[in-house]
Amino acid sequence: MPIAVDGMGGDLGPGILVEGAIHAAREKGVEIILVGHEERLGDQLERQGGRDLPISIHPASQVVEMHESPAEAMRKKKDSSIQVSFNLVKNGLADGVVSCGNSGATLATAMFTLGRIKGVRPAICTLMPTLKDPMLLIDVGANVDCKPLHLLQFGIMGSVYYSESQRINRPAVGLMSIGEENSKGNQQVKKAFDLLSSSDLNFVGNVEGRDLFRGDVNVIVCDGFVGNICLKLSEGLGEAVLSMLRTEVRGSVLATIGYNLARSAFRRFRKRVDYAEYGGAPLLGINGVALICHGSSTPKAVKNAIISARSLVDIDLASKLADSLSRRQDLLRLV
Repeated sequence: MPIAVDGMGGDLGPGILVEGAIHAAREKGVEIILVGHEERLGDQLERQGGRDLPISIHPASQVVEMHESPAEAMRKKKDSSIQVSFNLVKNGLADGVVSCGNSGATLATAMFTLGRIKGVRPAICTLMPTLKDPMLLIDVGANVDCKPLHLLQFGIMGSVYYSESQRINRPAVGLMSIGEENSKGNQQVKKAFDLLSSSDLNFVGNVEGRDLFRGDVNVIVCDGFVGNICLKLSEGLGEAVLSMLRTEVRGSVLATIGYNLARSAFRRFRKRVDYAEYGGAPLLGINGVALICHGSSTPKAVKNAIISARSLVDIDLASKLADSLSRRQDLLRLV
């Protein structure tokens, strides 16, 4: 079955989303349903030469704007492109959803329409580049306030996702804190440390912010408030470093010569720190597959998000998460 793409989400208009869908269909043969205004999506599909690809359009008459309250949007916009996309999955017409739209509305609609794994607090995770293998950060924005139990759940889901997506058995799991010692951190982190230590995960203890990009830990657990700040700080730093490098190169003839000689190395570096390489951020803990993308996603990011969604469906990630959590009910004390 196809992947449903919210064709009206994002800051840059449906043309970007259609272009990303075309690349995913053309390069990987992914079947796609674009959800939104038929005429606008159809015009873009025609203009960009995608009519011969396995891409169809499903109508949705409303759009959830980026500034809208998720609760208000769910109540007043029953025919929004976000809601219709998840309805397609619920009704067995699509396998997963990719949205660059209002992240709060996407999160709320996913939980309301598909439901969540029993007793679990869904979380958003994202892969980030490091000096070694990619690192998974969870949660990066779904839950501002968390209990220690939720952080344990994030650790379990992050471990399963990383193992399946990166083909690494028993990935190393760390807990974000202000020091490596188990006595460091607030009460939430200290209690979560005890829970993670008592679990059968490959828990390696606390990690600090400076450890994010070393690559010694595969999965780092934190609440959504801390995780979102880490994510946005990392993205901003990457963009700033690239901008500073460009400024320095333009200001010196010798630097320009050096840049031209090392152009391929700079190109590889840019690719490593480009969020578009990872597409979107999976929402773990729901009964299905959903990827939440940047509002300013490029066609490349949209393409990779669609391909990732297809991969997560193919490996049956949602069922594997549910099974893993179910086996640990005595530890989790599901509520």
